[in-house]
Amino acid sequence: MAITANSPEGERSALSAALYDPKIRGVFYQAVTIIILAAFCWFIVTNTMDNLRALNRSFGFDFLQGRAGFNLGQALIPYSSDSTNTNALLVGLLNTLLISFVGIIAATIVGFIIGIGRLSHNWLIAKLSQAYVEIFRNIPPLLVIFFWYSGVLVLLPQARDAVHLPFSSYLSNRGLAFPSPIFGAGMWAVGIAFLVAIAAVFFVARWAHKRQAATGQQFHTIWVSIGILIGLPLVVFLVTGMPLSFDYPIAGKFNLTGGTVTSPEFLALLLALSLYTASYIAEIVRAGIRGVPKGQSEAAGALGLRASAINRLVIIPQAMRIIIPPLTSQYLNLIKNSSLAIAIGYADVVAVGGVILNQSGRAVEIVIIWMAIYLILSIATSLFMNWFNAKMALVER
Repeated sequence: MAITANSPEGERSALSAALYDPKIRGVFYQAVTIIILAAFCWFIVTNTMDNLRALNRSFGFDFLQGRAGFNLGQALIPYSSDSTNTNALLVGLLNTLLISFVGIIAATIVGFIIGIGRLSHNWLIAKLSQAYVEIFRNIPPLLVIFFWYSGVLVLLPQARDAVHLPFSSYLSNRGLAFPSPIFGAGMWAVGIAFLVAIAAVFFVARWAHKRQAATGQQFHTIWVSIGILIGLPLVVFLVTGMPLSFDYPIAGKFNLTGGTVTSPEFLALLLALSLYTASYIAEIVRAGIRGVPKGQSEAAGALGLRASAINRLVIIPQAMRIIIPPLTSQYLNLIKNSSLAIAIGYADVVAVGGVILNQSGRAVEIVIIWMAIYLILSIATSLFMNWFNAKMALVER
């Protein structure tokens, strides 16, 4: 008896084939997952709203337009106690971005130095680098923050006895004071010249790469790039009448006046986060360099290249393709660990939001703002690092 598509046996066969189709099963499981997540979110939202109504509380972000009523120790934009809560959160966000950006740069530099030092043939350098990694990797970051803040910076001399550093800078228990620039009317032209210089360096590097690919002849762009980056803005700076001056800090009898003062909270947080994260970056760098086949360095040595040239031209470019993906995770960890600043009173977005929460009682709204800010920062960092990783990846012919 023949089985037709309209017969019961044919329908069961078609249903069985559809159930075992990977595409159909994939769509089915994704749909079920979306439904479960939507139901879970709906439960959370409705349960939260019911609890707020039971407590006779409303939900909304109108409190952000209210008066803040508190001062902040560090603000990158004009701020006072009469500013709104929105401005206060913006100050906290800028402080978070500042500590994250500077911390990532410092951690990357220190991490690369320590990572390369761990592979040094010098026994002392290798052991010191290993000790650094083992110490910082096994100490909680909060404890490192307390160490720098309560164990080092607080013990510095008072402002009137501040340590005089080069470039008219002073270091005391009130922070680091250094000259602040005062930009004149024509400084915008210098900024434009610097942007033009960056574009020129990019085109020179691209031309040198195409020339080497076509003729095999190298064109060393390092000195040309430095000359363009420094020379063009310098010429414009001189032509516009040097529109730049400095406000120098002056040590008084009881305090420092003038200049820019970086708070001890910022210094402690920067040192703690950068040195702590650098210990993990050092291991990533060491693993990346170890991941490059040994034959690469041997072949480069056979061509007569020196050890420094081998590391710069052969080992590091290949190791970067291994280093960048895990490096992204450490950058994200540093950004999230910056929320520990609340422990020493640094005015980041978590500390500022906590003060607003205590004054307004809007816990749900503040937590949502915190989550949204860190989610956006993490996604933006991941997107940038993914783009950079794609630029560093090998291009198949």
